[in-house]
Amino acid sequence: MILAVDIGNTNIVIGCFEDNRILFIERLTTNQFATVLEYSVSFKNVLEFNEIKADEIEGSIISSVVPSVTDTVNEAVKKTIGTKSIIVGPGIKTGLSIMIDNPAQLGSDLVVGAVAGLANYSLPLAIIDMGTATTVAVVDSKKHYIGGIIMPGVRVSLDSLTVKTAQLPKISLEAPSRVIGTNTIDCMKSGIIYGSAANIDGVLDRIENELGEKITCVATGGLAELIIPHCKRKIILDQELLLKGLMIIYNKNNPV
Repeated sequence: MILAVDIGNTNIVIGCFEDNRILFIERLTTNQFATVLEYSVSFKNVLEFNEIKADEIEGSIISSVVPSVTDTVNEAVKKTIGTKSIIVGPGIKTGLSIMIDNPAQLGSDLVVGAVAGLANYSLPLAIIDMGTATTVAVVDSKKHYIGGIIMPGVRVSLDSLTVKTAQLPKISLEAPSRVIGTNTIDCMKSGIIYGSAANIDGVLDRIENELGEKITCVATGGLAELIIPHCKRKIILDQELLLKGLMIIYNKNNPV
């Protein structure tokens, strides 16, 4: 049994897989001030909640876009299960051909998502990851990672809107019944939910036009379930995508 940890700016996604089967997925809040012990307690609680004993885990793999947290989480995993982790980064076998200006700049989350997409979906492929930022990664029909898009995430946009304006209130993230709002709160909800969905649709249309062929679209991330159902394009929602990628990368670097 293998422990997989994906550290994002807002959440840490934790899961276990065994024999290419994902056993569970849980989320913790990313806390840059938490200690090794605090993270270790959280990981232990997650395992116990899912009825898994620490000594049943034989290895682990970590991807991270928060360098200040990576070492702390790595030590916490070691404290919890007693083994070192593979850290996704330079020198790790991924099987992904990265065709961008500086491959070393590509975030590990984008690498992991692309590896999973390449293995599970038809090409060419666009992978939308909706977290603190919304990213779109593009893999062409020749299995090359050719680039993508980074834009403000849904909550980042909403927080900026309320902080920078004097009269707009903080609101919950839920879709209003109509696109055309008749009060301030519904207008804001419509802008955030339907505006974000339209943004995704428009970006995917432009990617498809640039490639000159139809693309498969896959979405993941903590906010995907909120936005993707309101998109007009067909977009596959896969909340196991990053764990699938981590599983593939782990197996490539630990051949049986």
